[in-house]
Amino acid sequence: MLMNTFSEWISAQNPLEVIGVITGILCVYLAAKNVIWNWPFAIISVAIYIFIFWKAKLYADMGLQFYFLAMNTYGWYFWSRKPKSEEKVSVLRITSKEIILSVIGIILFTVILGFMLKKGTDAAFPFIDSFCTACSLIGQVFLARKVLENWLIWVFVDVIYVVVYTTKNLHLTAGMYALYFVIAALGYRDWRRDYRLQEAES
Repeated sequence: MLMNTFSEWISAQNPLEVIGVITGILCVYLAAKNVIWNWPFAIISVAIYIFIFWKAKLYADMGLQFYFLAMNTYGWYFWSRKPKSEEKVSVLRITSKEIILSVIGIILFTVILGFMLKKGTDAAFPFIDSFCTACSLIGQVFLARKVLENWLIWVFVDVIYVVVYTTKNLHLTAGMYALYFVIAALGYRDWRRDYRLQEAES
């Protein structure tokens, strides 16, 4: 009985969302493990989610995917430029200036885009969507630049996304973000260990 219910649920899922989820999980897992091949999987996933979020009327998230597409390309390029003497690109720490600028940017972006979506579109959650988008913009920059604290941003945002996507009946996507939460927490742990090793060696 339980197996039949699960099979029916799987059959009812959007195949495009399934592919987006699989490639999305692979890209985040590989990023947490500091493997450069996370970037091509990320590019495939965000390309798929442009269409998925458009259909779900999550327009800020849809626009975010175009940004991710560019940043994933940049991240692939940046990580590939490591010195030949180094196995991996070094992990960096966030600066006080970056924290202040990030907070200001998130507030301004959330207010401006939130009002634009609320007044001009039929967006489902204009301000929540805008806030998560703003945090994700910052998080993706820090991920591409290998800043340790990017994972803390993703841990925070992933919790909100799980609730939003569950509400929109994107259950596979909500499950993916729940898994992202776990991977981001582990990514922070592993990158922090790598950073400490760098400091010890230097």
